[in-house]
Amino acid sequence: MTRSPALVRPRTDDDLPACVRALAEVHAADRYPVDWPADPSGWLTPDDLAQAWVAVDDDGRTVLGHVGLTRPDPHVTRLVGVTVSAVVSRLFVVPRARGRSVAAGLLAAARAAHPADGPPLTLEVSSEGRAAIAFYERNGWRRVSSSRGDWLNAAGEPALLHHYVSP
Repeated sequence: MTRSPALVRPRTDDDLPACVRALAEVHAADRYPVDWPADPSGWLTPDDLAQAWVAVDDDGRTVLGHVGLTRPDPHVTRLVGVTVSAVVSRLFVVPRARGRSVAAGLLAAARAAHPADGPPLTLEVSSEGRAAIAFYERNGWRRVSSSRGDWLNAAGEPALLHHYVSP
């Protein structure tokens, strides 16, 4: 039997412990984030966070995925070459929920928060994230540039980041 897609809703402060547990599952499976943050709740709630959503299982409490939107800064605009409305960040889905359109639902919620005729959203993904890259490209996101990150990838080298804009 195929499971239904998860419910996507705005994240609340009460969701943070479950988000941290979900992030730990993703980190163990995929090494995302590459380095486990000293304060995972803080990592999920950066100072420039504008909005965040969670995908929850049928019980309404088990977090299956997460996405945030942060406010863009001039550095981001320079990297992507266009004015953007927001930056997609902290997008992840626990391994057991993959294949259920959870990531697509989270991205749809983020995109719905901004006018369709307004500036695009942007995101960056490490070149090591092949599955994520394939997902974004299947969903119409367009790679517009690449740069080196200020953090090290699994090989201990500055990460190669690909920058995308929404369709």
